Amino acid sequence: MYAMYGPWLVLLTMSMSLGKYMCQNRTTNFRPNIVMVMSDAFDGRLTFDPGSRVVQLPYLNYLRELGTVFLNAYTNSPICCPSRAAMWSGRFAHLTESWNNYKCLDPNATTWMDMLQQNGYNTLSVGKLDYTSGSHSVSNRVEAWTRDVPFLLRQEGRPVTDLVGDASTTRVMTKDWRTTGVATQWIRHKAAALAQPFALYLGLNLPHPYVTDSLGPNAGGSTFRTSPYWLEKVMPELISVPKWLPLSDMHPVDYYSTFTKNCSGNFTEQEVRKIRAFYYAMCAETDAMLGQVISALRDTDLLDTTVLLFTSDHGDLAMEHRQFYKMSMFEGSSHVPLLIMGPGVKSGLRLSQPVSLVDIYPTVLEMAGVAVPGGLSGHSLLPLLSQSAARPTRPRPDWVLSEYHGCNANASTYMLREGRWKYITYADGLSVPPQLFDLTVDKEELHNVASKFPDVCRHLDKLLRSAVDYPQVSQAIRLYNKQQFAAWRKSLGANYTQVIANLRWHLDWQEDVENNEKKTHPHS
Repeated sequence: MYAMYGPWLVLLTMSMSLGKYMCQNRTTNFRPNIVMVMSDAFDGRLTFDPGSRVVQLPYLNYLRELGTVFLNAYTNSPICCPSRAAMWSGRFAHLTESWNNYKCLDPNATTWMDMLQQNGYNTLSVGKLDYTSGSHSVSNRVEAWTRDVPFLLRQEGRPVTDLVGDASTTRVMTKDWRTTGVATQWIRHKAAALAQPFALYLGLNLPHPYVTDSLGPNAGGSTFRTSPYWLEKVMPELISVPKWLPLSDMHPVDYYSTFTKNCSGNFTEQEVRKIRAFYYAMCAETDAMLGQVISALRDTDLLDTTVLLFTSDHGDLAMEHRQFYKMSMFEGSSHVPLLIMGPGVKSGLRLSQPVSLVDIYPTVLEMAGVAVPGGLSGHSLLPLLSQSAARPTRPRPDWVLSEYHGCNANASTYMLREGRWKYITYADGLSVPPQLFDLTVDKEELHNVASKFPDVCRHLDKLLRSAVDYPQVSQAIRLYNKQQFAAWRKSLGANYTQVIANLRWHLDWQEDVENNEKKTHPHS
């Protein structure tokens, strides 16, 4: 079981020679290399106890022991493209108008990688980037545009598991392994010979569920696939079965999400355990790819001079709250991993301050000695990571913001996390009831206490409005959705009826074709 990880587990008992670099970048012209590994759909709670006990993640444990782990790191939008747009731009989703997986950054937007390249870094980005407009399926964007239409249609396949290979099958997600190979070969054969510092970004698809091929060309990802090899890394006795509210007691937006994600039917406890076990196994395979990057850096003597970051665009609910996938502000979906190690970074540090993906942009630039531009939503993490960091020029807020405007949620959603509280409000702040969770006593987020603590809600809503005029943003998105849908419908002409009937909701659409099509008419 440990054969693949043995050499690295031994390293956890050894000290790295990072100390000599702790202050070097403040006193000399030393600029570290920057390597970032970004996975997809990785639950951040697995990177620290107790979540880290349920599955063996030796390389993330390595980062945690020799670097810093953020215990409250959040996505700025719990869906692939808008989240990555925030990370690459350092700006909140409403500022870049990253409304859904189809509408994100312009191709010419300046990312922090561009800034590093302009300031003398040799750069390479490989794998899943997914931050510019125009990608993802037609079905995905139409579902976002029609979320205000008063119909309730299943848009995803029912979550299922798929066991492949045998106890020796280590490479299940072959695409990610190939991409990882490109990155590690670049480290070994080019980066090691460079005279200037380098920056490398590796984007992975795992542990995002696989496309369910049996559901046709428009299908989304609802298959949790792994091999016996990776399942061996999961501790079955530690897999929790999440509690669910009765469907009748669910918040209306959560109910819509559960239904459209095809999770409103019956699931046995065994099914839920199996889905969660397969998801954790997929996380273990992701961890092994991170290990390949660490190995390449170590073998080329670059580990001591490289800042290594690991994070994800969002998490996965893995059947918590009767849902899988993301698109939710519940912890499984919105809480992301963020671990950083390297020169200037404290070892074994566990930070509870709330942070988010927009903080990566200014952090990376400050580490590289590059002037941080104005207008960013994020704040550098370096003052938290290093004793030698300069005092920040603007104070870090004690809250983080996340927002969601895409499919599988029938209202724009805004989340503010401050201290013990998570405040979630919707649309115009009036038409949909808010949610308030006290995460110190309700880690499962089953008890909405908004009505019990109106003063807390008013305080957090005021704080939220200081960051975003969310009623105005919600109104702008509704208009955008109508305009985009009308333009799409017009572009199809006589083919509209056939095309819209064969999107991911096709099974439910066929039950009432005339009425479903009629409901889209006012929308256009």
